[in-house]
Amino acid sequence: MQVTFYGAVREVTGSMHLISANSDKILLDCGMFQGRRKDTEDKNKSFPFDPKSILNLVLSHAHIDHSGRIPLLTKNGFSGRVMCTRATADACTYLLPDSAHIQESDTNYLNYKSLRNVLLSKDNNSAHNKSKKNRRNEITNMLKIEGNKLNIERITALIDENNLDRISPLYTIEDAEEALKSFDGYPYRAPVEIGQNATCTFYEAGHILGSALSVIKIKENGRQFTVCYTGDIGRYDKPIIQNPNALFPEEDRNIDLLIIESTYGNREHEPIADLKPQLKKVINDTVKRGGVIIIPAFAYGRTQELLYILHELYNKGETPRLPVYVDSPLASKITQVFGEHPEVYSRETIDTFLSKGENPFSFEQVNFISSVDESMTLMRDNTPHIVISASGMCEAGRVLHHLRYKVHNPNNTILIVGFMAENTLGRRIQDYGIAYEESGRKGEAPVIKIYNKEYPLKAHVVKLGGFSAHGDKNEMLRFLNESNLKIKRIAVVHGEEEQTLSFTGFLTQAGYSAFAPRPGDTVEIE
Repeated sequence: MQVTFYGAVREVTGSMHLISANSDKILLDCGMFQGRRKDTEDKNKSFPFDPKSILNLVLSHAHIDHSGRIPLLTKNGFSGRVMCTRATADACTYLLPDSAHIQESDTNYLNYKSLRNVLLSKDNNSAHNKSKKNRRNEITNMLKIEGNKLNIERITALIDENNLDRISPLYTIEDAEEALKSFDGYPYRAPVEIGQNATCTFYEAGHILGSALSVIKIKENGRQFTVCYTGDIGRYDKPIIQNPNALFPEEDRNIDLLIIESTYGNREHEPIADLKPQLKKVINDTVKRGGVIIIPAFAYGRTQELLYILHELYNKGETPRLPVYVDSPLASKITQVFGEHPEVYSRETIDTFLSKGENPFSFEQVNFISSVDESMTLMRDNTPHIVISASGMCEAGRVLHHLRYKVHNPNNTILIVGFMAENTLGRRIQDYGIAYEESGRKGEAPVIKIYNKEYPLKAHVVKLGGFSAHGDKNEMLRFLNESNLKIKRIAVVHGEEEQTLSFTGFLTQAGYSAFAPRPGDTVEIE
């Protein structure tokens, strides 16, 4: 039996590992790489194996860096089943088409800007009588219909006519909907057949709704092998969902290989209890400046957690009751998923809201934005309010437009509430913005680029680490120490190289046999 580590190996995004046994190939996750477009485009487009050779896929949870390339896998010939928890299957019903929609929208916008710039450049090189501004407006109107809607047919024709390179999405909405036909959702603690003499049992991972620790048992050549894949491990005592499972039945305790994440492998989070007072301070400070709070957040999990805590703050009257705009067409659908799975809620959530007949994620000040026109109107609104918008790492989606309208204003706040991978726009905003804050905001503001245009980062940047859905090094060690698993070896993945190597050393010092594979490494389980 072999395990090959293909994605999220000494990096965070693009989770994907392959189990080979009994002539079967079982894939663990099929996530999207996120970062610079040039760096990730080739990684996302190709697979290091023939998708047709994969028998089945075990999906740990619905986040796009774990599920985002499944439509591409099916598009390229994968015909097996995607096994996951019921909540994960329900979430992917909305997340994957939304991922496709974002890709289509962003590539359409980039194609539009590229064409517009070329057409303007041609005019500048000729003896055109009209002013540049008038010609720019003329070209913009020619490439749009119904106000702000891009005329895709005309843009495509003009790109071809001018022999320009056209950017294409990884997959379309139709591809995503076709992939969803492969999904099967299962309850926790129910063994599922995933291959020849192979089963998988899901246990709570505590990361997001539906996230799972996958215990995979395979019999080969008369011997049983057991692999436990953590996916992403959550924090302890967070609102909404239960803690990572610690009690495994006897038949699932002996682990030959544990594949564990290391997103925060050398860091310690701020205490969960500090979240509400810190968020309260951010809101009150921004209101005093008369600014707007922009929160890049994953539509699934982080958005609901923010709504939950804002609901608590508002109920207690600890902040002004600012309007809260969730600018993501995905939001109301994902809220439905949360409502359909109260069986995984924590006791705190039940006691705080459900027992009182309240929806944790809905209150008077919450507004869900659906149309593009509503979103664009909101972008120009400078009165104090809170915007929660995807994507969480600022690599795509509507948050980019909110940022380009708000980053230059020192009254505003960009609130970082989750992990920002290297080479993402979110990471640059985080690093540049916090460095500027620590310098006392002296000198020229740092510059960031959004849609190939530079903007001064004058808005305040604040990071609240306690919101992370990933356990830190001590919480992950707590999972290992408090669980009744008997682990022979640990493969450390899903972390930038510094985090991975540090956590590997940390586990070794704690008495575990741990190693950090490199991309493409294969380990034989004997």
